[in-house]
Amino acid sequence: MTGTLILVRHGQSEWNLKNLFTGWRNPDLTEQGIAEARATGKALKAGGIVPDYYYTSALRRAQHTLDLMLEEMDIANVTITRNIALNERDYGDLAGLNKDDAREKWGEEQVHIWRRSFDVPPPGGESLKDTAARTLPYYQAEILPLLQQGKTVLVPAHGNSLRALVMAIENLSPDEILEREFATGEPTIYRIGADGKLVERVAL
Repeated sequence: MTGTLILVRHGQSEWNLKNLFTGWRNPDLTEQGIAEARATGKALKAGGIVPDYYYTSALRRAQHTLDLMLEEMDIANVTITRNIALNERDYGDLAGLNKDDAREKWGEEQVHIWRRSFDVPPPGGESLKDTAARTLPYYQAEILPLLQQGKTVLVPAHGNSLRALVMAIENLSPDEILEREFATGEPTIYRIGADGKLVERVAL
């Protein structure tokens, strides 16, 4: 018996388009982001995937992505669990700033460290390690037991909360996970065994 986990980064947000650090700020999707979410919903439907459970973050861009996917999958009247544990990494003082402006203020090297190190947080914010410290326990307590029972779980969330999950699922090192990119609207699909371990990553 294997469960199926579908992780989806939200569609392009208004602040992705503007090259702003977003974090826990709450912009909605762009027209492109809406199209990406719809396309992923259509692809899941075409692949015959019907989730049993739905989880997302407390942020609008992930919730809207899920709503659009469900619409395309012709799924209605389901229970959706929303939790801040699945929120994007908190960028603290960087949130709302243009990434180029941040480089001018703090320097290219420092901003790169904040963005791409595993355990160095920006001022007032979270590192990827901090994000994993809230995301992984939630996954292990709420989502993994469902997968071990053979259920299918859909999780639209964010680049860094997904990195935290993928790091654990694929048993990647901090350096390896920091090299992994998640395109907006892009699904990552896993089969998870009854022992909670990865069986395979599958293409849609």
